[in-house]
Amino acid sequence: MAEAFNDKTLPDAKTERYAAVAEEIAAVLDGEPNLTARMATVASMLASSFDDYFWTGFYVVDPDKPDELVVGPYQGTLGCLRIAFGRGVCGTAARTRQTQVVEDVHAFPGHIACDSRSASEIVVPVVDAQGRLIAVFDVDSERPAAFDAVDAEWLERILLRTFAEA
Repeated sequence: MAEAFNDKTLPDAKTERYAAVAEEIAAVLDGEPNLTARMATVASMLASSFDDYFWTGFYVVDPDKPDELVVGPYQGTLGCLRIAFGRGVCGTAARTRQTQVVEDVHAFPGHIACDSRSASEIVVPVVDAQGRLIAVFDVDSERPAAFDAVDAEWLERILLRTFAEA
């Protein structure tokens, strides 16, 4: 696997790294139908590819409580077990179905501090082939303003290709 991206690398290199890891993920998951395996692989491969990814994983829509997320496959320290739609960054992404890029989590109204070391966050809604919300993909960083439009664009592409187009 290619070397991890660090925050000293130029933005073009960041785009190139995302493009490469997107192809790596697609190749590894080719033919794998299991949703948990797909999520675990995405979380693992992205976490190992970018130095700023402190916590990386999925919160899955609970089939028994469709307005609540439950922790799914992830890499990192202990995550929150459940998050209600509309609560915190993950719940906001689930409710609005819009990617949330938060430069300073401490300034985000209602932020849920699963780990106090998190400083910035990006959360991307994950939909299936029928357009149903199945999860959100959450990445936290210890560095403020670690995520930008490049991260949002590439994570949206990777997740769409992995879960809606698979």
